[in-house]
Amino acid sequence: MELKKLQAVVEAVLFTMGKQVEIKKLSEVAEVSEEEILKAAEALTKKYNKEESGVMLIRINDALQLCTKTAYYDYLIKIAHAKKQFSLSDSALETLSIIAYKQPVTRLQIEHIRGVSCQRAIDKLIEYDLVQELGRMNAPGRPLLFGTTDEFLRSFGVKSLSDLPELNEERMEDFREEAEIEARKEMEEQELLKGKGDTPENPIPVGI
Repeated sequence: MELKKLQAVVEAVLFTMGKQVEIKKLSEVAEVSEEEILKAAEALTKKYNKEESGVMLIRINDALQLCTKTAYYDYLIKIAHAKKQFSLSDSALETLSIIAYKQPVTRLQIEHIRGVSCQRAIDKLIEYDLVQELGRMNAPGRPLLFGTTDEFLRSFGVKSLSDLPELNEERMEDFREEAEIEARKEMEEQELLKGKGDTPENPIPVGI
């Protein structure tokens, strides 16, 4: 299939679906390779960037989606009655950063790092669909594990977690020390419970 026609196919499917579509699924629909889909996506991105277009093409992990450019958001909400863009407090941003770089992570682990209660910040991040529950840790109390969502990637303009900016060495060292402290505490808790005959089987280690 020639590139221009493939661009039109990708554009039509994404516009109709109104949500992210896996690259694999697009290749199946168009009966071309995933590499050809990516070439078409790159061409569409250049086209939207060149023209005075109100939409843009973004990649989220292994999926593509058509979105409204942020410059036109205020016009969109007048007709769509969408919730206005959120703003995050410093506390919520710090909590989100810890979750993004250390996931899956428990609330207590986040609070060990920040030194203050984080429940309110976590609740707000879940409300904004930036953070989600990933299940429970197989450890005493079975605490909830938290991680980021696709909406987080979309909101911050990154394709995947591997594209997040690297932390500076000083902060990475802080994270390592914090992780070691937490690991030691968990091991001590396990040993105490072991002595009482109440140790859970196969605890899942959670680290950076």
